[in-house]
Amino acid sequence: MPQTKTENSKKQGREVSAPQTRSQPLAAQIRPSSLQDFIGQSHLIGPGKPLQIAIQKKHMFSMIFWGPPGVGKTSLARILAQAVDAQFVELSAVSAGKADVREIIEQATATNTKTVLFLDEIHRFNKAQQDFLLPFVESGRITLIGATTENPSFEVIAPLLSRCRVFVLRELTKEEMMTVIDRAVTSIHAGMAQDAKDWLCAMANGDARQAITMIENAFDLYGKLTIETLTNTLQSKHLRYDKHGEEHFNLISAFIKSMRASNIDGALYYLARLVDSGQDPLYIARRMVIFASEDIGVAQPTALVVANSVFRACETIGYPECQINLAHGVVYLCQAKKNRSAYDAYFQALADVKQFGNLPIPMKLRNAPTKLMKGLGYGKGYEMYDAGSYLPEEIKRKKYFTDQH
Repeated sequence: MPQTKTENSKKQGREVSAPQTRSQPLAAQIRPSSLQDFIGQSHLIGPGKPLQIAIQKKHMFSMIFWGPPGVGKTSLARILAQAVDAQFVELSAVSAGKADVREIIEQATATNTKTVLFLDEIHRFNKAQQDFLLPFVESGRITLIGATTENPSFEVIAPLLSRCRVFVLRELTKEEMMTVIDRAVTSIHAGMAQDAKDWLCAMANGDARQAITMIENAFDLYGKLTIETLTNTLQSKHLRYDKHGEEHFNLISAFIKSMRASNIDGALYYLARLVDSGQDPLYIARRMVIFASEDIGVAQPTALVVANSVFRACETIGYPECQINLAHGVVYLCQAKKNRSAYDAYFQALADVKQFGNLPIPMKLRNAPTKLMKGLGYGKGYEMYDAGSYLPEEIKRKKYFTDQH
């Protein structure tokens, strides 16, 4: 058990004796057991929201939780199973197969037990394995709760997806992360200064499990929770953090501006800084996808294809290998010609939409599916490839797009 809190250990960040070995990981020790203890996802479990109603009515159905790591997918599945008095069985699709699922189903059938099968990383099940689940989900023999960090539209077969309701779980907010951190710190009877909490909140990037694990490791190894001990648990001496976020935004700004200037050395340097600081690779790749359309645009349309491929590679591979994919993409985007004409043209058009509102669409461009509408002049005068203006009368002389970049 953790050491009893003393007056000396109450002081923020002061060193205390390291706790004894716990019987279970800290994340499991403080896992919420009811909705009242659950942190985050108010859009799903708040008053009148679908999962709260399901619990109140003890109504269980197959579903898929889609969201980033460490936002409570497993905990929420456990709470749902407990609320309907069902047996909760957890499998990881990384290591489990059809034989494991078959055993669970046979046991549930033999004992006539209401069973919730929680399948973590369901996107790792191949098509044949997902097909195997279908008849049991459809018959209600088991209630499936799948969890995935990937878009289920692409990773879960359509027949299984149609039998499940998809719920999107959101990354935890800063306030929610602070609640998680405080709960973890309190549970081990430790002290933690606000600057260390801010550092950890930014580093964990909405991942509660990561924050809890870092707290546990730092306290077990060093007996205190400071930025230094938390950093040491990452085995990196090069992390930099500014609690106001300035360093983060400075790095991103320098990264984008280096690519915009086609400065490969600068872009690679700032990419390396972002990676070494622990920045989420999907965040970096997402900025590259935006850059491909915003700054390169029509000058080299394949840039968007490359940037999307880099994003997908980061999703599939993760660190440390995906830093190579990021570097590959950065060099390509730097070397590409730049043209912001599509970006500029769109936002000029958007400005007119906001200024003029819903201007009447020219009659020649309107759809005329009925005789009445044709009689009213809908579609009259339209000719394919007409070189005239297609804009509403009030702005028909506007020119948004000029390919002069």
